[in-house]
Amino acid sequence: MAIRVIGTGFGRTGTDSMREALTILGFGPCHHMFEVMANEDQKRLWRALAQGATPDWNQLFAGYASCIDWPSAHYWRDLIEFYPDARVILTYRSPESWWKSFENTILAGISQSTDQESLGLALISRQVFGGRPHDRANAIAVYDANVRAVIATVPPGRLLVHNLGDGWEPLCLHLGVPVPDQSYPNRNNTKDFQSALAQN
Repeated sequence: MAIRVIGTGFGRTGTDSMREALTILGFGPCHHMFEVMANEDQKRLWRALAQGATPDWNQLFAGYASCIDWPSAHYWRDLIEFYPDARVILTYRSPESWWKSFENTILAGISQSTDQESLGLALISRQVFGGRPHDRANAIAVYDANVRAVIATVPPGRLLVHNLGDGWEPLCLHLGVPVPDQSYPNRNNTKDFQSALAQN
């Protein structure tokens, strides 16, 4: 099974709702940080990658049809080349709104971690935010830079910028599937992020 949809947006941009939406639309299973949290093999493989192991994308995504959220979103440049036929989605919210959500969830989880090999510290804190995830100005600048890089790199016909609240229509049009007869998912697992990132 090859990855058919690649998410490039940071955590806390509606990625868990998008994970569920992609599954409903037939693009599941969808890889998300929750998959790493729930699977020791996934944790081992992604931790090794964060420590510099050579990526084996087919092994990392074995059994998955899509990927969204960290850790995979950090590697979107490699993934869009490795899976050239995959559609790309940038989940987006305003930088200020993102920071508020990030600060209360993922950052809180990172702050609790003492495991230097955890993805919260090794990947998100050190690699994504250059060791300065608590620096609001730095974090927002990194967030903005990622958004600009995705838009500048991915051809418009391959990329969907999906804002919080956009719902089914633009997503289904982008993926070439009918709009389902149910509400777009609305998930917000604050406590799950806080506890899990301290140990994953």
